[in-house]
This record gives sequence, structure tokens and C-alpha cells, in this order.
Amino acid sequence: MSSELWQITWFTVAVAAGSTALILPGGLALAWLLARRDWPGKSIVETLVALPLVIPPVATGLLLLKLFGRRGPVGEFLENTFGWQIVFNWRGVVLATAIMSFPLLVRTARVAFESVNPRFEYVARSLGAGPSRVFATITLPLAFRGIVAGIALAFARALGEFGATIMVAGYIPGETATLSLSIYHLVQLGRDTEASALLGLSLTIAFAAVWLGERFLRKNTRA
Repeated sequence: MSSELWQITWFTVAVAAGSTALILPGGLALAWLLARRDWPGKSIVETLVALPLVIPPVATGLLLLKLFGRRGPVGEFLENTFGWQIVFNWRGVVLATAIMSFPLLVRTARVAFESVNPRFEYVARSLGAGPSRVFATITLPLAFRGIVAGIALAFARALGEFGATIMVAGYIPGETATLSLSIYHLVQLGRDTEASALLGLSLTIAFAAVWLGERFLRKNTRA
């Protein structure tokens, strides 16, 4: 396989890993809040989190393009303040994959936090442990397997993202070319052999990530 195809593969893996790491802190915090707290508007937040799973990815991409484009409210602010242009470069790819994989991380981590018996947390608090210590020593370790499963599933979703990415970042060889975008582009050019090679790599990596996630989910359920 050519160096170009390997570069596409490593770029996709790096983007998927980066976007997963980007959403991890906020995703875990939101999952814990949804699992442990009630507040006005909670159902609205739950709906917003789930939206990328049910609306067309290109619609999500168009919304992101309107917000983060050079004339969009967020994109204009970031460019004028920090000099960051988000769309049609690698940042746009990370943004699109992060948004599309965020719901999977939150939903899986929320189930993991809900599976933790609150009595353990109450006992720790009664012994003088503060909220952060309870979370770090009780809640997080008991929900760990479910969280890892959510991370694996979010990573796998980021690997295969297409619709939102093509809207926000486009297909720019050497700049925004991910596995899914490159497979589509190669098929359009009639380069089926190279497209098949990328397809095999994509299936292998995605299978490993989903298998890992399902394995941790099964272990968490048994526990």
C-alpha cells in the first residue's frame, strides 16, 4: 500500500483519537450530571445531546458550518481573537468528528454512572470524603469499564464520520482526507483497488474499537 494511503489512515486515527480526547472531560461531566442530578431543562439538554444521532449528518455539518465559518458568530470570534480558522482544515475534521461522536460517549458513560450504587457514595461522604474525592475514588473506578466502552464507541464513530466532515472540512488531499472521504473520492475516480485497501483498514480498525467497547460493556454489566 502506498505512503499516501498510510498517511490517510494515520491522519484518520489521529483525528479520531484527538476528537475523543477533546470531548472526554465535558462528556463525562455531562454524563454524571444527567445520571445523578435533576434540574430545570434537563430534558432539553438530553434532546440536544441526542440530536446528532437522529438528524442527517450533513444537516449537522451545515449547522456547524454556519456557526464556525469565517462569517459565523463562533468562527469569526475565534479567528479574530486567536487567529484560528476552523472550517476547511484539520480543525474542521476534529470538530465534526467530535460533535458526531459526543452522544455515544455521553449515553454510554451515563449508563455506567447510573449503574454505580449511590449507597457507596453516601457512605464515603458520611466518612468525611468531599465530592471530588468521592468521584475519584468511588464513582469513577466503579464506572470505569462503562466509560472505556463509551470511549471506544466514540472513537469508532469518529473513524467512520463522513457527512458532517465533508460539509465542514471538505476533501482536501493531505489536509482533510480521512478514510471515509478518501474511499468515496477514490471510488469516484475509479481507483477501486486503493479504495478497497482503505476499506479493509477502516473495517479492521473499526471492528477492533467496537469489539473492545462491547467487551467492556459486557464485563460492566456482569459486574
